Amino acid sequence: MAPTHAVVLGGGLAGMLAASVLVRHFDEVTVVERDKLPEGPSVRSGVPQARHAHLLMSGGARAIESLLPGTLDELFSSGAHRIGVPNDLVSLSAQGWVPRFPEMQFIVSCSRGLLDWVVRSQALRDNKISVLTGTEPVSLLGTAAAVTGVLVSDRISGEQISLEADLVLDATGRASRLPAWLSSFGLGEVHSESVDSGLAYATRIFRAPASASSGFPIVNVQANPRDPFPGCTATLLPIEDGRWLVTLSGTRGGEPSTDADEFVSFARSVRNPVVGELIASAEPLSPVYGSHSTANRRNFFERMKSWPAGLLALGDSVATYNPVYGHGMSIAAQSALALDAGLRSGSGAQQIQRSIGKVVDGAWAMATNQDILYPGAVGKPLPLAGRVLQRYVDRLVRTATSEAAVTRAFLDAFTLSGPMANLVSPRVMWATMRGPRRSVSPEPTLTAAERERVTSSE
Repeated sequence: MAPTHAVVLGGGLAGMLAASVLVRHFDEVTVVERDKLPEGPSVRSGVPQARHAHLLMSGGARAIESLLPGTLDELFSSGAHRIGVPNDLVSLSAQGWVPRFPEMQFIVSCSRGLLDWVVRSQALRDNKISVLTGTEPVSLLGTAAAVTGVLVSDRISGEQISLEADLVLDATGRASRLPAWLSSFGLGEVHSESVDSGLAYATRIFRAPASASSGFPIVNVQANPRDPFPGCTATLLPIEDGRWLVTLSGTRGGEPSTDADEFVSFARSVRNPVVGELIASAEPLSPVYGSHSTANRRNFFERMKSWPAGLLALGDSVATYNPVYGHGMSIAAQSALALDAGLRSGSGAQQIQRSIGKVVDGAWAMATNQDILYPGAVGKPLPLAGRVLQRYVDRLVRTATSEAAVTRAFLDAFTLSGPMANLVSPRVMWATMRGPRRSVSPEPTLTAAERERVTSSE
């Protein structure tokens, strides 16, 4: 029997996780990557959000660990921070300050460069995975019934080669050409949707005060999408090497400037000035980087009437989310688990693609139902049922500011660690309808000791 071969298009996080799955089911896996991959934990040009805030939710972290055991230990030994949620989280939600109850879930906080590098290093320990860099896909080989490989081109020489494959998996991200390729096979148009709040990002890295370089919480001031003005946020993430990564954001009409002189003042201008106050005396270590690559976009591949055998897609090729929700990486990891489960069960490509679509559903609804509320947002308005559900979620989040059981259900869902259905369990619904029984803290939930750790270094 001839050796089996799978090709993964895209060598980012989603592509490497997919490769780590496919190598369990195929004799050889080739990853086709258009960029040169960095040899260390540095930014890769093919990741539009690479310099900005990234959060690996506990649901995604557990998925990655099950795919590549030892990855979390490697991340933490390389300087990533394990942030308990909500005990190590100072967060102003749309409905008020989240109480710092004992740990219910966790978040991995580090630079995107470190995360990609550790995952890539773990995946490439398997010598059955090879990487073809500086190469980009041109077209799929095969027919509407079955994909048999991919035509790729060297970006420098222009030389084209055909890679025959038993399976081609698209993980090329936001720039995926898969809808056009499917159309060229005569399979019709892929239904797609977009919700764009007009969000812009500005990010700068600071040196954390020596006394706050480890064990410091994530500090986050969120916007309230129901306010009749642009939604602006400020987020401080502890990352590796004793640094703070600070990302500011603003929706259409309230975008942060990339002028370094305006960075702290914008951080102070959001709903609470706490992030601006924390970084006011901190030493900047980078310029201010901007980005507008924040729209929610989804290709509903799972709705196609016909789907070729030997073809799959996951990660940002399927759906991208406003990065402020921190779900993209975790959904990619959980999609890779769905891929593994489908291959183990002998499911066909169309059935596996539908299972990946189900993984996407919850995070997609969470992001788009919020973003469409911002002034000037572009996208399909929420239907009546969606508006009713959103009102319920607003009340649930407000109740979570004092009721631990509701906080747990919300955080389980938000960190992709538990089913969304738990948000409408009888216990949670009753507590939500009753509402919060204690008043919300009017001030940031930083402890006196945490504030002292910052001010003592000035």
